[in-house]
Amino acid sequence: MASLKELKGRINSVKSTQKITKAKQMVAAAKLRKAQAAAEAARPYSGRLASVMASIAGKVAGSDSAPKLLAGNGKDQVHLLVVANSDKGLCGAFNSNIVKAAKAKALSLKAEGKTVLFYLVGKKGRAVLRREFPKDIAAMFDTSDVREPGFEEASSVAAELMAMYDEGKFDVAHLFYAKFRSALVQEPTEQQIIPVPAPKAEAAASAGASVEYEPGEAEILAELLPRYLRTQLFGALLENAASEQGASMTAMDNATRNAGELINKLTIQYNRSRQAAITTELIEIIAGAEAL
Repeated sequence: MASLKELKGRINSVKSTQKITKAKQMVAAAKLRKAQAAAEAARPYSGRLASVMASIAGKVAGSDSAPKLLAGNGKDQVHLLVVANSDKGLCGAFNSNIVKAAKAKALSLKAEGKTVLFYLVGKKGRAVLRREFPKDIAAMFDTSDVREPGFEEASSVAAELMAMYDEGKFDVAHLFYAKFRSALVQEPTEQQIIPVPAPKAEAAASAGASVEYEPGEAEILAELLPRYLRTQLFGALLENAASEQGASMTAMDNATRNAGELINKLTIQYNRSRQAAITTELIEIIAGAEAL
């Protein structure tokens, strides 16, 4: 049984930890408001850009003039999994859920006889994937030197992915990130980004069948598709940022509550031990008095 000194030390230690988790919870809550606003503000732009692209792509999809980013290279053997994680921990299962989704996709593709490569964004999650797929890590993009990954980082990732695609290093690229739903829900999401999925026929037909483009649709798409790719990556980084702060706030709130419960249990144990020690001491004093 722990001594009174040990129990008091544990209580003080847990109280110190509780102060840290409470402070981190408040910081995450403040950052969440900004990150959530940024993620929600980017969604309409991304959606409108996708609509415009659907209108144009519907006219050239399947034709010889379709850009490579839309038409693909005719192969489906090498798949690149772009896994976007954060650089910091203390955010619950946020990073592990993204990695789990990527691992499931990788195992499914390997079972079909496909070759799988990984492109890792962010530091968290690297250790697991490098341990389980040591020969499949194609590249890593470091975001630890920036405070908040943004459009510049998304553009750099997009440029590197397009260069790898042009060099024939992969045939299909899938993006994994966490879509922000609420502070309690961050949904691991998979999205094919290269080649850009062709729009559904009915969506393309309703998006702008009566519109004529100048210059030709293929020339416009050649300019629009890289921008669309950068936008998708930027949106994923924004969704990840909001999801990270939501997960961190929830995790730190749970940690604070657990610390409070542990403090209560240790305090009860301390008081009982102290009362037992006092009772034992009184019994010894009484026994000594009676012996006199």
